Amino acid sequence: MDKVVATALEAVADVPDGASLAVGGFGLSGVPNVLIQALYERGVGGLSVVSNNCGAMDSGLAVLLSAGRIARVTGSYIGANKEFARQYLGGELEVEMIPQGTLAERLRAGGAGIPAFYTPAGVGTQVADGGLPWRYDGSGGVALASPPKEVREFDGTEYVLEHGIRTDFALVRAAKGDRHGNLVFNKSTRNFNPLAAMAGRVTIAEVEELVEPGEIEPDAVHLPGIFVQRVIALTPEQACDKQIEQRTISAPLARGTVSN
Repeated sequence: MDKVVATALEAVADVPDGASLAVGGFGLSGVPNVLIQALYERGVGGLSVVSNNCGAMDSGLAVLLSAGRIARVTGSYIGANKEFARQYLGGELEVEMIPQGTLAERLRAGGAGIPAFYTPAGVGTQVADGGLPWRYDGSGGVALASPPKEVREFDGTEYVLEHGIRTDFALVRAAKGDRHGNLVFNKSTRNFNPLAAMAGRVTIAEVEELVEPGEIEPDAVHLPGIFVQRVIALTPEQACDKQIEQRTISAPLARGTVSN
């Protein structure tokens, strides 16, 4: 089945207000910026987003966040996103913070049809006991806190019950994909993109390189096309548009100095 869609706007045309989205990316790496921009241009709002982070440097999900289009975030990292922190602390945004490994497994479990699982991560903390602020009241108080979770003991060790995540849609970015939706991810872009893709009931992938079926060796496929419903091919300019979050340089060495 040819899953290629002509444009990003066409690919996200049926995403309604209030939809839940699993969005791939790790920092600025592997973020489906073109699909996110298409959602912004459509004016979709009230979104519930599941992603490792909520964008940075006015890119990625920060585009939707700054426009007030996101109502709830499930993630594991706020980072240097000052607007994210401002909306959260100001009571404008509901935020569920989850340990990063737990978030990854909740997405994978949802995509694999596993309703819940036990993990030791978070036992003895507010992650398990409840009380994490999901929404502030704008005056420093907590308007909504996380509920306590079930904790059970297995072989003398306590584990907390976490539920798998399913979302209405998923947006991901891959280095290479074919018309059947088989995807290949590059390095750290593989951290969350395959998991987000699995969690979405309708998964839309933007690919930097579109190839024909059979051009990707089966052993090289990171995510099978069964998890992907739509594919858009990026232009060379879009594929090359990648930002660097933290640029660091070293002071020049004095002449005759040997670097260790």
